[in-house]
This record gives sequence, structure tokens and C-alpha cells, in this order.
Amino acid sequence: MKRFKYILVVVALILVCEFLGIYILKNLPKLPTLKITNESSESTQSTQSVVKGPLYNVIKVVDGDTFDVVIENKNERVRLIGINAPETVDPVKPIECYGNEASQKLKKYLTGQQVSLQADVTQANRDVYNRLLRYVFLPDGTFINEQMIRQGFAYEYTYKSAYIYRLQFKADQIFAQKNNLGLWGAGCSE
Repeated sequence: MKRFKYILVVVALILVCEFLGIYILKNLPKLPTLKITNESSESTQSTQSVVKGPLYNVIKVVDGDTFDVVIENKNERVRLIGINAPETVDPVKPIECYGNEASQKLKKYLTGQQVSLQADVTQANRDVYNRLLRYVFLPDGTFINEQMIRQGFAYEYTYKSAYIYRLQFKADQIFAQKNNLGLWGAGCSE
């Protein structure tokens, strides 16, 4: 009889967990969807829910993970969430392997462009250098943070706590590594 009660309690707990999980999943905020293809090193970002709101003019690319925009007539420095590109402008470090290429790639993406900036509720608004922490999208939906990793110009970087696209960015880095793209094919190491 005790065994029957034990089994009944276990089944009840499983059902409660299942219904709770379904409830939570149905009530999560909808995140933008990523469409990934293995046919090329490019992936696309759905523009339906991402490229909404204001677009900001890029005025300068600093390096492979940082750039400046104008927001409300004020210059703001933006740091891409979830990525780290090899250094090119750190005054106490030499230019790192593939740093110039990463900077040039970000310049190619952003020079003369307008961008959509997306904050992440799991991250601070600004970093210790007072840079805005953002995901960056071109008007056509190109997800810059992701593309820099997927094409091998940067690697996935988690600072303190996980962020919304962390698993996606880790998968993008694996893709770049397996395909020897960018810094992964240039013989650089993290």
C-alpha cells in the first residue's frame, strides 16, 4: 500500500511539473527567432519583431566589438553584447591576432549605416567603461553580434551572467571553429 501511495505521489508531481512547464512556456515573452542555415556562414534574423523602433546613425567604428552612434543629439559608445573581438586599440596591449580584420569587418558592416539597438534585460545597461551594452541590427535584419561570431571575427563572451542569445552565439562559434573561419582559420587562439 505504501508503494502505491509513493507511485501516486510521484505521478502527481510529474503532472504538476509538466503543467507548470507548459504554463511557463506559454507565458514567456516572445523572443526574436533566428533562422540558421548550414549552407553558408551567414544566418538571418527575422525582421518582424527585431527591427522596430528608432534607427541610430553610426558615426565611428572603434574596433571589432565597439562603435559610436548618435542618440538624441549625443554621441554614445556601444559595446556589442555577447562577443569579444581581438584587441586593436587597448593602449597597454599589442594588436591581437585577427584584430585588424575584425575591426575592418565591423567597419564594413556599420560605416554609413543606421542601426537598431536592443538592450538585454539580463545585462546591465552600461558596462564599467560607461558604454551602452546592446544587440545591434541593420535595417534589413542582419544581426551584427551574431554575424561577427559566426564568421569568425569574434568569439562568444559571457561577462558575469548569461544573456539571451548565449546558446545561439556558442553554436555560432562552434560553426566558425569547425569551418576554420576568420580567427579560427588564421591560427589564432582565444
